[in-house]
Amino acid sequence: MDTDEIVYDYTRQDASGASCTAHAWAKVPAALPPAEREAAKARIAELLKARDAVLVAHYYVDGDLQDLALATGGIVADSLEMARFGRDHAAKTLVVAGVRFMGESAKILSPDKRVLMPDLDATCSLDLGCPADEFAAFCDAHPDREVVVYANTSAAVKARADWMVTSSCALAIVEHLKNQGRKILWAPDRHLGRYIQEQTGADMLMWNGACIVHDEFKGLELDLLKREHPGAMVLVHPESPASVVAQADVVGSTSQLLNAVIRGDAPAYIVATDNGILHRMRQLAPGKTLIEAPTAGNSATCKSCAHCPWMAMNALQGVLACLEHGAGEITVPEPTRAQALGCIERMLDFVQRHPAAVAKPAQGFVPNVGVA
Repeated sequence: MDTDEIVYDYTRQDASGASCTAHAWAKVPAALPPAEREAAKARIAELLKARDAVLVAHYYVDGDLQDLALATGGIVADSLEMARFGRDHAAKTLVVAGVRFMGESAKILSPDKRVLMPDLDATCSLDLGCPADEFAAFCDAHPDREVVVYANTSAAVKARADWMVTSSCALAIVEHLKNQGRKILWAPDRHLGRYIQEQTGADMLMWNGACIVHDEFKGLELDLLKREHPGAMVLVHPESPASVVAQADVVGSTSQLLNAVIRGDAPAYIVATDNGILHRMRQLAPGKTLIEAPTAGNSATCKSCAHCPWMAMNALQGVLACLEHGAGEITVPEPTRAQALGCIERMLDFVQRHPAAVAKPAQGFVPNVGVA
């Protein structure tokens, strides 16, 4: 198959419209005053221990939640490591600071554990843009293809899939399937799918979805920014448009981009992913210059607005509500849970057998926290 031919077989009106994002931004809790913030963190740490619970946080959520997860024996990671950590941890309750598909994945893997989230409305434009019934019809129309879905999808979509992948392992898994002679039906992110198809030459039929954060990075503006910082290394998440990916020195998952900053010797790093990751980058690579990749031009309201409104809905107040009142409990009904389990376990088994194929969360000393 010609690597330039990517079929966008399904076109859908943007599911990330202003009403969706405005609702999310309106639900972002106000920042607590310093004294209240410290009291909330202390109370959360106390309740995590009392409730036999662990805090599992994504790199994109508020820095306070990231620090608290590490300080209390939890983890800060990408979605792959969040899933593995939650499954393998002995705690009876998982508090997942992220977006809804992450909580669902935790519940699918750990049905006997209680899974709580700070706000159940925290979703994802990729999930919203891939309705389960319409995706099922897409699969029915192409029964000869192996169904590979990105983690950023609902449990119902995963229930229809042969494989789930994350950005950490998608390239290796698609390469594996291509070498087996398999044709692939891919959903939902078209930018990540295009990147993987170009890298592997796999025969991929794609759903037409995009992340509202990464889709906004601008290739022309990035080129201009690079000219201002000629020695900077450009780090790009593969959910970004082709014009942005083409200028990258490193293309990879959140863990892979983080490791690139830690290990790199460049004077500066231009980072094209959600700016929530800068908190962890600054901790593990102190003294290195981090520059946000542009999402708009000079006349725009902000030069770079790369932050997910649904990730921003995660806050200390929500974690407290989880632990004090059991708010935000995730449920995944049967048989959907059992059907979705297969594609996730297939991914985890592959990663276990091919550990060099994915990046591990960066480890190191974090001021005021210790070894992470």
